Amino acid sequence: MSDGTPQNVDDHGDTSHIEDAGEASLHDERVAELIEHTIDLPVLAEAVEQQQAADAADTLEALAEDEAADVLERMDDHAAAEALAEMQTPLAVGVVQDLIEEDLGYAARLMAAMAPDDAVDLLQEMAESFREHLLAAMPLAAAAALRDLIGYDRESAGGLMTTDYLALRSDMTVAEAVDTIRARSIPEGLQHLVVISDDGRVEGVIGVRDLLLGGPGQRIGELMQETVKAVRTGVDREAVARTFARYDYAMLPVVDLDDRLLGIVTVDDVIDIIRDEQTEDVQKIVGAGAVEAVYSHVGEKFRGRFPWLAASLVFTGFAATAIILFGRLIAERPILAFLMPVIAAVVGNAGHQALAVTLRGIVLGEIRRERVGPLFVREGIVGLLNGAALGVVTFAILNLPVVPGASWQIGLVAGVSIMFAMVVGTLTGAGVPLVMRSLGFDPAQSSAIFLIMITDALSFTTLLSLSWLLLGTIPMAG
Repeated sequence: MSDGTPQNVDDHGDTSHIEDAGEASLHDERVAELIEHTIDLPVLAEAVEQQQAADAADTLEALAEDEAADVLERMDDHAAAEALAEMQTPLAVGVVQDLIEEDLGYAARLMAAMAPDDAVDLLQEMAESFREHLLAAMPLAAAAALRDLIGYDRESAGGLMTTDYLALRSDMTVAEAVDTIRARSIPEGLQHLVVISDDGRVEGVIGVRDLLLGGPGQRIGELMQETVKAVRTGVDREAVARTFARYDYAMLPVVDLDDRLLGIVTVDDVIDIIRDEQTEDVQKIVGAGAVEAVYSHVGEKFRGRFPWLAASLVFTGFAATAIILFGRLIAERPILAFLMPVIAAVVGNAGHQALAVTLRGIVLGEIRRERVGPLFVREGIVGLLNGAALGVVTFAILNLPVVPGASWQIGLVAGVSIMFAMVVGTLTGAGVPLVMRSLGFDPAQSSAIFLIMITDALSFTTLLSLSWLLLGTIPMAG
């Protein structure tokens, strides 16, 4: 006897159950078993089709490109398109290009089944010859729409938007709007719809909840919210993400100069923006290519990394000059050779801490020009406190009799050096991204390389100069 609790029943009559989000589903386990023992493509394709799109993408990524292409060809077009959209872009591009060579018609049909913004992401990464063959094989309307989207800068609102949206006219009744929604459906998870005039200009937005509560004869124009925030196609995608975060939007219209609706940006795109921007900033800080991914081609990885490694080689050479200048001092007191990298590493870490916090403030728009002064004062105080504490610890350690070559004089020099270097290193970490921004450069672009150059040179020079001054040793070798 039923206890009154609703139960879900699948197509085979079995009662469904709740699955732990952190554990593999039964479909995932079935797929893993098939791959482990034997890859029977028709059976595997049927099993992959039952997986969630993200899990199906993981399965396809574990296969060779030709095998993944064969599995996709045996799947339902809609399921295959969703799985392809969830794959890592470089891998997905390889699979699509393999499909183009095997069955151009199917590849075109699969791309047409994808959401326009997802399809464009793949087309932009594809070799031009493959892209043109694919677009030529697609229906004219779909190909034209994708060509229009490809023309927008990838870093702009136009490059993010999708043309897969449903807009309502302000003169519609609620009943007419509901019929329109039933006939065309709305994208999954979309809670607000754009309201437009007869000539396509944005007039407002209306929530699905307001539609449900409205009377059948009420006009959409009476229920809609007339104040609408929208973005132009050229707005930078980081600004789009900040708008979503500031106003908790789930959807944002993209309009032309005449306020005509061109497309929408949805919150799932913004999540991707945040993830991509965080990845880009981290990679730029250390001098890797901004758009490099794990599965990017070797050539792309090389082009993104080599210029900044070469710059690092040159800049680090400047920092190492201090070692040559104070060669005799280091030879007479070998413990300084031990202290130099230790102090440089600690100061570098302090600089990276300030750098990370400052970059976050820049990205989130928290650092205003009038507040830069107080920011430096705060960071300077933090650097002084950390430096003083570490200086005392260093002095104490170098007074221990078990440390070869140590003495209270060396401890004093090292303690003062680390305190001074920590202050300057922390201020440098906060200042490098701000200076780069003021000069018109990306504040994240290889900030760490410049920071390391400065903190290493500062740490070496401070320690060796104070040692020479306080210990009375001639620095120059020869």
